[in-house]
Amino acid sequence: MAAAERDSPEQRRRSPLTGPGERLALNGMGSFEWDLGDGTLVLDEAGMTVFDLEPDGFDGTPEGLGVRIPPEDGVRLGETVVAVLDSGGETYGAYFTVHRRDGRDQWTHTQGRVLRDADGRAYRIVGIVRDATAELAQATQLRKLESARAQQSTIVQRTTDALSRAVTVDDVTAALTGAGALERLGADGLALGLVEGGTMKMIAMSGESLEILGERSTTRMDGSLPLSQTVLTRKARFVTSLAALGEEFPLLRDYLGRIRYDAAAYLPLIAQARAIGGLVLFYRRRTDFSPEERNLCLGLAGIVAQSLQRALLFDQEREFATGLQAAMLPRRIPEITGGEIAVRYHAAWSGREVGGDWYDVISLPRDRVGIVVGDVQGHDTHAAAIMGQLRIALRAYAGEGHSPSTVLARASRFLAELDTERFATCMYAQVDLESGSVRAVRAGHLGPLIRHTDGRTGWPNVRGGLPLGVATLFAQEEFPETRLDLVPGETLVLCTDGLVEEPGTAITQGMEALAHAVRSGPQGAGALADHLLDRLWERWGSGDDVALLVLRRAPDPGTHRAPRIHQYVHQADPEGLSEARHALRHALRDWGMPEIADDVELAAGELLVNALLHTDGGAVLTMEVLPEPVRRIRLWVKDRSSVWPRRRTPGEAATTGRGLLLVDALATHWGVESRGDGKAVWCEFDAGGSPRSAG
Repeated sequence: MAAAERDSPEQRRRSPLTGPGERLALNGMGSFEWDLGDGTLVLDEAGMTVFDLEPDGFDGTPEGLGVRIPPEDGVRLGETVVAVLDSGGETYGAYFTVHRRDGRDQWTHTQGRVLRDADGRAYRIVGIVRDATAELAQATQLRKLESARAQQSTIVQRTTDALSRAVTVDDVTAALTGAGALERLGADGLALGLVEGGTMKMIAMSGESLEILGERSTTRMDGSLPLSQTVLTRKARFVTSLAALGEEFPLLRDYLGRIRYDAAAYLPLIAQARAIGGLVLFYRRRTDFSPEERNLCLGLAGIVAQSLQRALLFDQEREFATGLQAAMLPRRIPEITGGEIAVRYHAAWSGREVGGDWYDVISLPRDRVGIVVGDVQGHDTHAAAIMGQLRIALRAYAGEGHSPSTVLARASRFLAELDTERFATCMYAQVDLESGSVRAVRAGHLGPLIRHTDGRTGWPNVRGGLPLGVATLFAQEEFPETRLDLVPGETLVLCTDGLVEEPGTAITQGMEALAHAVRSGPQGAGALADHLLDRLWERWGSGDDVALLVLRRAPDPGTHRAPRIHQYVHQADPEGLSEARHALRHALRDWGMPEIADDVELAAGELLVNALLHTDGGAVLTMEVLPEPVRRIRLWVKDRSSVWPRRRTPGEAATTGRGLLLVDALATHWGVESRGDGKAVWCEFDAGGSPRSAG
């Protein structure tokens, strides 16, 4: 039996879905019956209203609804019905659009039930249609609210994260004005001010056209401007028309026409029940502030206030700590004769920027000078206080004239007797710039770096002891001295480990970088010190304090008529021997005496080898021109041994002992002289190159 024959038209009109009492029961909701057999679609009066159809304009078929349902929605709705029919389902539901005659698009919802016969074949669909515009509008509004809440949560989270890493006031302003900061805040512009006494000082501005506010960077806290009024009253103010502010605040009139914003939130920054400043957030294309947006602004102000309060306290503590440290370091460096000294100190960028690194330059008897760099364990005010006491004690021991080893032994004992568990590393040297003699000791510290006159650098082997304090604790107050020679024009570099250490890498890498920077740096002590800090301090991340001392012995080129060169050769340094011979040949060529270069170079090599083989230490090579009475070359090789060389007569099979015989054959004169704690072997060459025997 056909579907249309199962129920008469009268029965269909009396269907519970289409009964007269139900038809208008719900406003905006109608019913329909769709006979799948003959393809007719019956809508009640309310249904016709939902579809905005006139009785004479609807042909009673599903296709007739196409005048109101857009094609794409019609296809999607048809696919939904076919899917439920094919799957054997009983119900379906779908949203679609009805294009009304007044041009308005109406969201509509339909819900249908499929009626099937005993064999499961569908013969009719009955259901309802309703205007869902208000429903979806409410859902859309809810989605907008949820989106706004999510956006506000993101703003708060990102701002909190950015400010959580801020330590100083400069860090806070950087977090609020740096790349992406305005986007994090959800604003188009920002101005931040701090209360200082009876004034408001603007410390940060960000956003187009706001630079003009810098013209009034400091203003009185008298309520004549909206931000100061907000801070005085401690009440936020939300302005949706900046132009209107000019009537209330005449001082703003000159600026409002040049500020390209429509709205602003003036927010007091309150921390610990005290107004410490004010924050202004500027917006474009905003006509109001919803309650949620006002709460967001107030929340942001609270976050900024807490960060600023923490940063202000930190800056105050840091100022005190750095002031303490500055008081502990020497205020001036004594002037020296025969050279130049430069000192530099840089604090770490992290923490309280205070630590236990120090330097010192001490005037000693007999025109000598003591140079010190050291590092007390820790990076706090306690380390700075210990450093100050230890520096004064070491200066006193050195000034009493004690040897370098005794100075460090007494300093270690002094530190061990203090009420502290801190230890210290130290490098101390006594320097005689007239002779170039250096007596160096170190206590667990990095040794000195020397730049030679030919540009080469080297780390001399300076023997060391345990760190100060630790040495006394373990009863090992032994700090052996190492004697070095600093020839005219050479440079001595002392530093703390912050200049050569990078976290996660070997210290040798930093030492190589320092040596390279010294080789490539300028000659002057001050210029070299600046060069080293520029190249290395920032390279390692500035995570540690740095004390740096650069000492350069004055060059001694002689005069135009009597030029002079100096060269220091380390023991067991083949490269140094080669460089020394090359320097002699180059100098003789410049002085116009290349014809004697072979003899001078050969004699110098013999004297240097003797010094390096038979003494404990390096040797200083000096070559000079003696212009009167006859122009000649004098060669000096100085070492620290008091044993004089002896000319021998080796046999034919001997492999050594011919050095002085060779010098005697090449030079016009030669001899030996006592020089302080060592000796100097010298020989002379006639400028004409004609040797004659001497003794």
